[in-house]
Amino acid sequence: MKTSDLFVKCLENEGIEYIFGVPGEENADFLMSLHDSSKIKFILTRHEQGAAFMAESYGKLTGRLSCCLSTLGPGATNLLTGVADANMDHSPVLVITGQGSSDRLHKESHQIMDVCGMFKPVTKWTTTVRNPNTIPEMVRKAVRLATLEKPGAVHIELPEDIAKLDVEAKPLKSFSYRRSIAEDAIIHKAFKILNEADSPILIAGNGAIRKRSSRQLREFCERTNIPVVTTFMGKGAVDCKSEYCLSTVGLGAVDFGDIAIKNSDLVITLGYDMVEYHPKLWNRNVKSKIIHIDFEAAEIDEYYIPQVEIVGDLAHSLSVLNKIIDENGIKSYDFQYVKKIRDALKKDNEIYNHDKKKGIIKPQKFLYDLRKFLSKDDILISDVGAHKMWIARHYPCYEPNTCIIPNGFCSMGYALPAAIAASLTNNSKKIFAICGDAGFLMNLQEMETAKRLESNFVVIVWEDKSYGLIKWKQQAQFGKSTELDFDNPQWEQLAQSFNWNYIYEDDSSKITKRLNETSKLKGPTLFVIPIDYSENEKLTNFLDTLEDTYDF
Repeated sequence: MKTSDLFVKCLENEGIEYIFGVPGEENADFLMSLHDSSKIKFILTRHEQGAAFMAESYGKLTGRLSCCLSTLGPGATNLLTGVADANMDHSPVLVITGQGSSDRLHKESHQIMDVCGMFKPVTKWTTTVRNPNTIPEMVRKAVRLATLEKPGAVHIELPEDIAKLDVEAKPLKSFSYRRSIAEDAIIHKAFKILNEADSPILIAGNGAIRKRSSRQLREFCERTNIPVVTTFMGKGAVDCKSEYCLSTVGLGAVDFGDIAIKNSDLVITLGYDMVEYHPKLWNRNVKSKIIHIDFEAAEIDEYYIPQVEIVGDLAHSLSVLNKIIDENGIKSYDFQYVKKIRDALKKDNEIYNHDKKKGIIKPQKFLYDLRKFLSKDDILISDVGAHKMWIARHYPCYEPNTCIIPNGFCSMGYALPAAIAASLTNNSKKIFAICGDAGFLMNLQEMETAKRLESNFVVIVWEDKSYGLIKWKQQAQFGKSTELDFDNPQWEQLAQSFNWNYIYEDDSSKITKRLNETSKLKGPTLFVIPIDYSENEKLTNFLDTLEDTYDF
């Protein structure tokens, strides 16, 4: 068979369901192999960055691997941002790029560049095919590395002349693997420290949203009543309605969860990536005792020195800890302050629930109505911008993987492509995405992809005609901002040009009515609201005085 045929058969053997990408001359043989004999679905996108974000979203939502594809040179460079985003947010993605013929890679030649060298800093592994017979090993290794905790991106380059060669190799057997587990003695040591603490707290990060990990975490909290704060990507690891949940941390300012951490004498981190919320922000005096529970050993950092590291499968580690608690009991902690914080959170979150202002809509009001409208299993995807901060703080989550917030590499333009991937894999759920007007226009072209695929989702654009998050931070730091304002298209005409549904609403009292209307619509919907970002400065001022305002 042809080398490109073998490559595709190896991907099929690994259970790959989707490849998102853009065709080119140098990946033509691979695409023909897909087209002629494969059950793998090729999703034609309008830009390679969109393809990478779709593959990333698929990995986040399913835990399974998909691929993004480009040709050489500019096609590969266009993939780079989305690949970096997937790798830093620990989403499994296999990146496949074409390349020029191997007889011209050593010299200056049309569109030739060192693609593997470019991808090396943003992937777990990158390689090029030199010998067709090695493809079965390469694909097996790539899939294993991409899905091995912590997951990430891997890259295989296929030169066009190699793709055409005849080969007799066959795919290697695909098999599952068991994650490494921590020694019971280490978990017993952690239990001893836990039983000696007076006021422990747990920070649940990105790794805690795996379903098995989330289930064991909830059982742990039911046994101990230890309060939990989550990072942005950890939202949903515990049910926000639970008495032990103290919302999110990571805004870069002192919030309710930060106060809870400050008042604790032991911090348990679970699946925590310091890329989201650096320990310098919650362990300023380096006084916190820390129990580190993760798939990998702790990063070396002067503000993060664990007393115990439980390294291995998170669900197993928590399961053993829960068993130890059942056998030995656990001390009764005094968590009176937790109820006070939860009461303060409830009051803060409901401040604009009944707002009826016309002309502009407050972030808190919209998120309150959206949360009431969506069921606990529906999916909200956030882009990157000021809205991300409001979603993290004001959108309660009840189940893991129901609120997707890119918060490692933090690339704008993520949400529209991500919603397309989500709609492919979640037909029974409502899919909503929230973007700023800046971020939405960064991958605007994928509106055509969504319509072509007959995707069912709603993209809500919070319009402020500005790079709102940058303005917010500049004003907080300098008391003024640089030039950050811009104009927008005529949204209704834009929606019509792509044959999307369109809704505009600037009356706070009609949000619920408008959300209900979306349930009757088929296909992608653009829902635009003018957003009241004067609330940004009010939130900054509120957080600046939070510790002085509340006595916990």
